[in-house]
Amino acid sequence: MTSALLDAIPDLPKVLLHDHLDGGLRPQTVLELAAAVGHDLPARDAEALGTWFHDAADSGSLPRYLETFDHTLAVMQTPEALARVAKEAVLDLAADGVVYAEQRWAPEQHLARGMSLDEAVEAVQSGIEAGVREAAAGGRTIRVGQLVTAMRHADRWQEIAELAVAHRDRGVVGFDIAGAEDGFAPDRHAGVWRYLAEQNFPTTIHAGEAAGASSIAQAVHLGQADRIGHGVRIMEDVRLSEHDRTAELGPLAHWVRDHQIVLEVCPVSNLQTDAAPGVTTIADHPITRLKELDFAVTLNTDNRLMSRTSLSHEMRLLVTEAGWTIDDLADVTLNAAWSAFMHHDERRELVDEVILPGYQKVEGALR
Repeated sequence: MTSALLDAIPDLPKVLLHDHLDGGLRPQTVLELAAAVGHDLPARDAEALGTWFHDAADSGSLPRYLETFDHTLAVMQTPEALARVAKEAVLDLAADGVVYAEQRWAPEQHLARGMSLDEAVEAVQSGIEAGVREAAAGGRTIRVGQLVTAMRHADRWQEIAELAVAHRDRGVVGFDIAGAEDGFAPDRHAGVWRYLAEQNFPTTIHAGEAAGASSIAQAVHLGQADRIGHGVRIMEDVRLSEHDRTAELGPLAHWVRDHQIVLEVCPVSNLQTDAAPGVTTIADHPITRLKELDFAVTLNTDNRLMSRTSLSHEMRLLVTEAGWTIDDLADVTLNAAWSAFMHHDERRELVDEVILPGYQKVEGALR
């Protein structure tokens, strides 16, 4: 059954909520765009470059991991480059069976060659739309929204939040903060969360990756986050008994679970950055325990280039190393679909017309 499930994973409809546009480039595209702008790279062919990105990111340090973005950001500074990267991201996700995705990225990091913030958002949207059309022509339907991100260490949170809201009817579905988490908590610019709440605008906040439970608490209570990016360090507020597999939840863990605040968990990336301290295998990653404890867990890729991953790859690892079944994969997919940043009727349509029929078809073939 496990072998059959592994073979069937590419055919499962998938929902991806946490995937960085600047962390998912094709190595060949990086090479070509770098040549066009004269940017030096650490390797000269696509295979070697892909290996370099993975090895540099596989250091156990989030700051070191983030350094790899110097190269991807350097080649994403024109409208044409942004549109190409966005289009290829859509096509790559669709080829992996993703039917709904949110691409997050920070427009403020793409202005070195003269683009305005609005022009950058419009370029990404044009690429997304082109990718959706091309995927449809090839027989794959996918819906993709932009998550506009402000960098934590900068002071443009309000400006970027207003940018996101301004484009809410032109492809942008939510707001995020990302980058160095430790030392740059959500209360750095508390007013931005009031603004977003007043605008009825969805938010997801990176928290519980490079900082602990207190970071999650701020994201939940001050930022009023609809979802938490990563969030695996909520386990700091959970006391486990290895003897009888029981768990005692602290006040924050209870709050997150009771309110079913969605955790955007990225297992392969978490192992690379030591987001779950002391965990070195997928089998021991907190995602399985969190799921068993009925937290609202979703499965994500984070940065496909740096982690050499895909949603299918993440699923295969959980099946082979953590003993997940097709029911487990369905659970996290449905969690993601029901927490996507789109309207309730659109979520229901996605679930009823795409996710459930797709899983039922695969389950039937596995019997």
